[in-house]
Amino acid sequence: MAICTAPVRGHHSAAAAAACPACRNRSSYRYDSYSSPYSFPRSSGGGSSSSNSSRPRWTKSGSSVSYTSTQVQSLEPIRQTVEKRVVEQPDLRDVFLCHAWDDRQGVAKELHDLLEAVGVKVWFSEKDLALGVPMMRAIDKGLANSRIGLVLVTPALLNRIPKEGVADKELSALLAGNQLVPIVHNTTYEALRNVSPLLASRSGLDTGEDTLAVVATKIAELVTI
Repeated sequence: MAICTAPVRGHHSAAAAAACPACRNRSSYRYDSYSSPYSFPRSSGGGSSSSNSSRPRWTKSGSSVSYTSTQVQSLEPIRQTVEKRVVEQPDLRDVFLCHAWDDRQGVAKELHDLLEAVGVKVWFSEKDLALGVPMMRAIDKGLANSRIGLVLVTPALLNRIPKEGVADKELSALLAGNQLVPIVHNTTYEALRNVSPLLASRSGLDTGEDTLAVVATKIAELVTI
């Protein structure tokens, strides 16, 4: 009798199922609904424990996006920060977008545009860093005047963090409070953990699970009161 390899290798893809002597002939097999007695949850970016969908309390009825239970759990404290700060400082911008300099006209600009398209007020260096203003002073002001921070984790950012550039200083300020959402793009939490274990310990959103447009929608729901 063929033995299922799920307990050892997992079945997180169709290819993995095809390599299993017990499951390769199951024509109706789908890796996201595998019903083996050895069932293992798929992990999201920060080593999450479940891919079961869950509805966060802050979403409006009719929302078009779905969340994993891990996303809801990791974003709940951020939502509490938003709710507190909107009462204490109602004139703050919604988010401060932290990104690597190399991404400023690429994926960071794309994310900025998607966020603004769904009504999120974003502090973004490409439009808010005026000529002649010292960069760190402008960044400090941006952080102080935003409810939460987004860190766009890309290969370019991973390269900059060890060099202790501006990105590293931004991260230090954001990590000081419970107001940080990492957004992993074209890399992994494992790669991030090798560079910044503290940042990798914060679960967030991952474009490996959601499109950038869906990520923007989730952020919009998170910061909308």
